[in-house]
Amino acid sequence: METRTVYFDNNATSRVAPEVVEAMLPYLKDKYGNPSSMHAFGGAIASDVARAREEVAAFINCSPEEIVFTSCATESDNTAIRGVAEYFGRSTKIVTTAVEHPAVLQPCRRLKAQGYEVVELGVDGLGRLNLEELRQNLKGTKNALVSVMWANNETGTIFPVDEVAAICREYGAIFHTDAVQVAGKLPVDVAKTPVDMLSMSGHKFHAPKGIGILYVRKGTRFKPFMLGGHQEAGRRAGTENVPYIVGLAEACRLARTGMAEETPAIAKMRDRLEEGLLAACPDTLVNGDRANRLANTLNLAFEYIEGEAIAYHLSDLGICISTGSACASGSLDPSHVIRAMGVPFVAVHGSVRFSLSRYNTMDEVEYAIEKVPQVVKRLRELSPFGPDSAPATFQ
Repeated sequence: METRTVYFDNNATSRVAPEVVEAMLPYLKDKYGNPSSMHAFGGAIASDVARAREEVAAFINCSPEEIVFTSCATESDNTAIRGVAEYFGRSTKIVTTAVEHPAVLQPCRRLKAQGYEVVELGVDGLGRLNLEELRQNLKGTKNALVSVMWANNETGTIFPVDEVAAICREYGAIFHTDAVQVAGKLPVDVAKTPVDMLSMSGHKFHAPKGIGILYVRKGTRFKPFMLGGHQEAGRRAGTENVPYIVGLAEACRLARTGMAEETPAIAKMRDRLEEGLLAACPDTLVNGDRANRLANTLNLAFEYIEGEAIAYHLSDLGICISTGSACASGSLDPSHVIRAMGVPFVAVHGSVRFSLSRYNTMDEVEYAIEKVPQVVKRLRELSPFGPDSAPATFQ
């Protein structure tokens, strides 16, 4: 019997919107010119890229000239962090958090190994920052780079980027934010939130994999990461990925016009999923700040069992979830985010993430509420640490 697919792993990647596919198709067939060419055929493509840049700029309320197209947010994060560090040299102090995505943590740790001063701020049990700790680390610094994510990819906890930006302005620090998880879920307005650099990845909000942006506020000093061409005003070399740039622009348009209606509907599904699973699964914790998190994200810690085993058995039932960042999969170690929050030992290994999108339905939520408790119950019966002992079978 064919198993249905219920996709609750949208923080890892999302379905490409049909409208995005349609927008891209002409550039995969007839409009194949290089926008950097001098002839009219290529020039027409350059005009399309310019229009796409305007749409992306409107998505975060900035000037089109401040948008740099990249291959993904990992490239954008590396460009921001390494580009600023290279510009200022070893005098740069880098302040980030212990719960950042590996695309931020690993470049920072590489720079630390190369002699840069790097500080990783901790979080409390709800995944929240101590802003006074940030302030203390910026006092007396001359060339500081702060990289703090807008919202956590595992728990959905939203960080106070407005306050972080204000503190960075107070001490003259450059502020970069990994805004990957808020794209299409929260309004982003860099005119109101004065970040200096911002990363996004298209495949997190219904554009294809392989396209991202780095917003660079005018006057921000950094050295380009990708060299070898004049593209992106000399800030990122490489022939423009026109079909994906156009697709990203369409995804931005869809999010900008549909977010206000979609977000409450997604939150309603998330809340129903949380309510149903907590009622059916005792000894289960919610990880993160329930009062201040993304509408689509639910991270649960099921005590006494392994998150990998939960995800494996749910996959057999067609339910797709995650145990953490997709970029850190393959490791049996507990999530660095969950560890940093001090989740109790009996629960830290059993943490899993459900992340929804506009393409999920309440019927899928009810299916998960039916199936997940069965899996949890069976695994706890098999666990040497679990409270249950009677045998059970999946249905």
